[in-house]
Formats: sequence, structure tokens, C-alpha cells
Amino acid sequence: MPAKTIPVDQAVGMVLPHDITEIRGAGEDGQGFKGPAFRKGHIIRPEDVEHLRRLGKEHIYILTLADGEIHENEAARLMADAMTGPGVVCSGRPTEGKISLLAEYDGLLKVNSEALYRFNLLGEVMCATLHDNTPVSKGEQVAATRLIPLISERRLVERAATIAREAGGLFAVKQLKQARAGLVITGNEVYYGRIKDCFEPVLRDKLAKLGSKVARVSFAPDDVEQIAAEITASITAGADLIITSGGMSVDPDDVTRGGIMRAGATDICYGSPVLPGAMFLSGRIGEVVVLGLPACGMFHRITVFDLILPRVLCGEKITREELAKLGHGGLCRVCKECRYPVCGFGK
Repeated sequence: MPAKTIPVDQAVGMVLPHDITEIRGAGEDGQGFKGPAFRKGHIIRPEDVEHLRRLGKEHIYILTLADGEIHENEAARLMADAMTGPGVVCSGRPTEGKISLLAEYDGLLKVNSEALYRFNLLGEVMCATLHDNTPVSKGEQVAATRLIPLISERRLVERAATIAREAGGLFAVKQLKQARAGLVITGNEVYYGRIKDCFEPVLRDKLAKLGSKVARVSFAPDDVEQIAAEITASITAGADLIITSGGMSVDPDDVTRGGIMRAGATDICYGSPVLPGAMFLSGRIGEVVVLGLPACGMFHRITVFDLILPRVLCGEKITREELAKLGHGGLCRVCKECRYPVCGFGK
């Protein structure tokens, strides 16, 4: 800790050793404020004394660092530099002892939760992040770190930085590839024009928001051979991602899964512990990923598809183990006003 303190009215001419925070409630304009009223390095003036007292500061630290000690701002920079992986950048110099980490580009946030746990277990350091596998935009804050006390032992901070560095960083942002998707809309009711297809516009919109596009759209009745033929035709036409819609339930007329298998899919995982989306399917035909969407994808705004698609576009392989992990947090609350991904779904 700092060597000693002195009364604030005796501190005129002193240099502040740390930022001093001010918090104001909402005023007439409805806006509040939280931020530094005085920054580290500020020379205290006579007119500052009453302001400091209004902030609850009756004493000011006289800061002296002993050998082997480190200040909060230096510590924040040291730790931030160690924990940033590809696609993550520092916001700038620390403010109030804290430094923010930002997404360098649009993508999917990946968090090394085990290394993050060991980092935070040290006690006098902290790092808070968004959830693993959260879609993020360029410039968005993905994490923040700081030293909790004003001063700590340098060796503790260096140990924290080592944990982050040896893990290759605590977090990274993966860029999404631009896929050329082939949509295969299945079902007699759509194929024969008995109802209007509602899947295509939904899928087009979701793909476009992630930087991908629809390369081909085709329709097939509830027939295994025709579904398989349309999947093959899409791949031949250059699609590097196949998405089928409907026909995934236990009804005897729902044969889309059989069509996917007939088209040559391997590594098939059918069923997920996510609602909406329990009858979801993932597989591969060579290097082409195949995703089978159940009917819930047509009328639920967010389903398991929204959790899996960004990961597929990052090049991740979807295994039974990965799907099983989604059960914790896999129950959508179906809010009247959807705020995904700012919610617990899939996390």
C-alpha cells in the first residue's frame, strides 16, 4: 500500500498518483456520469479541494513504490498485452486503473475459460469477458482487466501475465469465412405449392448478417432420392455449405435426414440439447458442412442454428461433445423482445 496519506487541504501542489472517479446520478437531461474527475498526474489546485471532498476524498495518498512493487496502470498494460490473442486490441492507455480490450474486426469471440479461471484465482488481478462464442462487432468491448489494489507485488502481476501468455492469450476473435450456401427446402406442402415457403427469406437474412450469401435455392418433396439429388446439385454448383429446412421430426413423412445420408453425409450428429432446435442435424459431405434445420427455425427468431452457424463459418467441427455442452444455457426464454446475443441463450 502507499506509504502514507495527508489531508486533502494540505495536498495543494501534489501530483495525484491515480485517477479519482466521479459518479453523478441522472440530471434533468436524464443522463448520469461515471468517469475520472481527476486523472493520474493532475496537480492539485486550491479550487480542487472542495471538489475532492464532494467526492468523499478527505485524504490523498503520497505514493512511493518500493522495489518489487507495481502501479495499477503499469499492471493493467502488462496484463492486457499478455492476454490479447488474434483479433483483440487494447483500447489505449488505462483509465481509472482499467484497460479495455476490443474486437479488431467482426467475428466470434473465443475465450480460454480455464486459463481465465487460473488468472482470476490469483486474487489481486481481475479480467472480465463476454461469454465464449459470442458474436462481436469491430470495436466492441470484449473484456476488461485491472489490478484491484492501487499497488501490488510485481511478481504477482508477472505471474498473471505468464498465465495469459502461456495460454496464447485469454481470448481471440475468429473471423467468419464468406460461405456460398445451398438451400434445400423440403416438404410436399411447399414443393407442390400448397403453402408459401417461409424458410428462404429467414435463412438469407441470417447468412447475410454474417457476411455469407445464398448461392443456390432448390425445393424437394418428401422423397429421399430427390432430396439427395438437390443436395448433390448444390455442391456441384459450387456451394460450400448446405442448409436443409424442415422434415427433421419423427413423422414418417419427414425424410430429410434420410436424404442427407443418401447424399453421402458422414460425421452426422442428430439431435441437440437446445430448445428451440432439439431435432437439429449436422454432418459433412467431404469438406462441405451440412446443417439440417427443424421446422422451429421458421417461426422462432433464434434457435440452435444461430449458435452453430457462426462456429461453422469459423471452420470449427461440430461434434457430439460440442453439441452436448450447449445444454447448459440451451433453453431460450422466448422473450417478447429478443435481445440475442445479449442474453444467456447458448452460454
